[in-house]
Amino acid sequence: MVEAFLLSQIINVYVVFKYVCYFYKKHKEKAPGGVSLVVPQPNINATVAQNILLSVEYFCRGVATIEWKHVSSWGTTSIVEWRSGNYVNISTVYKDRVTTFENGSIQLRNVGMRDAGYYFVTVMEEHGTNAYGTIVVNVYEIIYEDLHFVAVLFAFLAAVSAILICFMWLCNKSLHLFQKKTTHKLTGISPKL
Repeated sequence: MVEAFLLSQIINVYVVFKYVCYFYKKHKEKAPGGVSLVVPQPNINATVAQNILLSVEYFCRGVATIEWKHVSSWGTTSIVEWRSGNYVNISTVYKDRVTTFENGSIQLRNVGMRDAGYYFVTVMEEHGTNAYGTIVVNVYEIIYEDLHFVAVLFAFLAAVSAILICFMWLCNKSLHLFQKKTTHKLTGISPKL
């Protein structure tokens, strides 16, 4: 099962790599002044406190400016903006949580429930050409309360079962003694205690 999953992941990475190589070759043949963007993983599922990589790859003949924004039910937040090789401007909200990469990708550390939503990347080339990409991030909470409830319920049922078994054993012993006394009374022989 694990080998099949790993094999499928390797095949997926290979397909994305081949697509990026093809896209890069096609882009190199274009005239100067264009920008293109590839988003290999448009959907990401994560759990709370996990680190995630919002992976993209852009191709541009000139100098590009990359901008990331997060849109959720809490509003729109600018995450980071940088020009290739020059400066990085990270929002104060994300200051200690974001790492930028030369290919336009960002890593977001220690995600929380508020990090779920849409991440929009814009690559602006100096000649005015833009490319856009979107990544949807779902963040799930690990529900420890449910596990706690199951453990407490299991302990309660085990305790009730133990009490019922002891009660049944006592009832059986009492019934056995009662039958023994009744039998001896009927026969006229006193029971030995």
